[in-house]
Amino acid sequence: MSPSTIYGTLAIYVLGGTLLALVARRGVGQGVEAYFLANRALGGAVSALSYSATTYSAFMMVGLAGLTYRGGVGALGFELVYLSGLALVAFFGPRFWLAGRRYHIVSPAELLAVRYESTALGMVVAVLSTLFLVPYTAVQLTGVGLLLRGISGGAIPVEVGLVLATMVAVGWAWMGGLRSVAWTDALQAVVMMVTALWVTSEVLEAVGGPGELFGRLQVERPAWLTVPGNGYFTFGTFLGLSLPWFFFSLSNPQVSQRLFAPRSLVSLRRMLLGFLAFGFVYTLVSVTWGFAGLVLFPGLPNPDLVTPTVLGSGRVPALAALLAMVGIAAAAISTVDSILLTLSSMLSRDLFRPLRRGAAETAELAVGKAVIPILAVLAYLFARLQLDLIAVLSVASSAGLLVVVPALVGAFYWRRGTAPGTLASVLGGGAVVLLTQFSGWRPLGLWPGVWGLLVSLGLFVGVSLLSRAPEARAREFMGTLEEELPARGVA
Repeated sequence: MSPSTIYGTLAIYVLGGTLLALVARRGVGQGVEAYFLANRALGGAVSALSYSATTYSAFMMVGLAGLTYRGGVGALGFELVYLSGLALVAFFGPRFWLAGRRYHIVSPAELLAVRYESTALGMVVAVLSTLFLVPYTAVQLTGVGLLLRGISGGAIPVEVGLVLATMVAVGWAWMGGLRSVAWTDALQAVVMMVTALWVTSEVLEAVGGPGELFGRLQVERPAWLTVPGNGYFTFGTFLGLSLPWFFFSLSNPQVSQRLFAPRSLVSLRRMLLGFLAFGFVYTLVSVTWGFAGLVLFPGLPNPDLVTPTVLGSGRVPALAALLAMVGIAAAAISTVDSILLTLSSMLSRDLFRPLRRGAAETAELAVGKAVIPILAVLAYLFARLQLDLIAVLSVASSAGLLVVVPALVGAFYWRRGTAPGTLASVLGGGAVVLLTQFSGWRPLGLWPGVWGLLVSLGLFVGVSLLSRAPEARAREFMGTLEEELPARGVA
């Protein structure tokens, strides 16, 4: 496909999204909550589409397809584990939502700081989230770069995709905060789903239909239809990949922050149900692409090239390939701008505000806007390393964020939880993840996320029992929520 056609299509997409972001900007109110949480007034449909676009990124159509190409049907099981983890949202979502409104909480780090009465804790979680989410952001940029290079037959360098995705994400996040991001996300989610379904039908037709696809797999690649199959999805690998995904909706702040934004609990429920439907279909589509690519183009040097190769092969109509390219780029950019917005809110709200006590809210908001391009540049520099296997890198980043899960659960259900216990949990667990990730050390064959979660849980419980709990805040925080939620129809 010619570079001029690709650039023209992307220009239309960027122009349309920018116009939508500008329209959304008109409804942004004043203040931090208005900018970072869209006035806590997102409706159910926009919330569901935005949540879907934020969650499903380049990881899916590039990364999950590549993981299917590499390891087979275990990739489907791995992703279904994530969908099953949405039970956590059904359970914790209303509690996040109510706590956010009652205490004017803007970020998950602030939730921990309020519950455990420790501004230092909020600062540490903000820095830790930045440390682990910058590489995850870089993964999304890399996905766009690989996509453009593949669909253009190598005519467009990866660097062009990195720069384009970075600039667009910064622009949309900076323009109008979460309101602009949510509106552009909603548009992007529709584009993602429509194009994904169209290309899937074309890809299946190219291999002779679903029956022919799986018939050929049974003959040519039977190991890819079983677990552990070709040996990739051993128990240790599957657990290491799946555990961070199961807790993703709680551990990843760009996702859990969305629980503060719906206008009502009804909107929150609609968001969850809409995302479940979107996610299930999108998962099946991504796995199908991976299997089809395995049949059509065996032997690719990098599994992450399967989707760009399929789109640029001529096996699907040019228009479908172009729209799919836009859909995948949209998925990646929506995740990037959401992460930039969340991290900027944490660095301004949870880091700057405690350091500059008494600073005006306008100064806090100005800092939040100022760090958006700085974070984007850091992600861009990391993306230039062009590390392989997007799916594994995505999970590695999420593994580091797992260490906040014990403290988040304890915030709502364990009155003995303390700030020292949470600090020890987050710092100790984070150190274990970094050590095992970079050293390649796998005690008992278990991945960094597993050890990080175990260590953080042990430290959270142990140190909390040895330190004094904020009993008054625990009674107020937990008691108030448990009294009010039943009145709102939540068990």
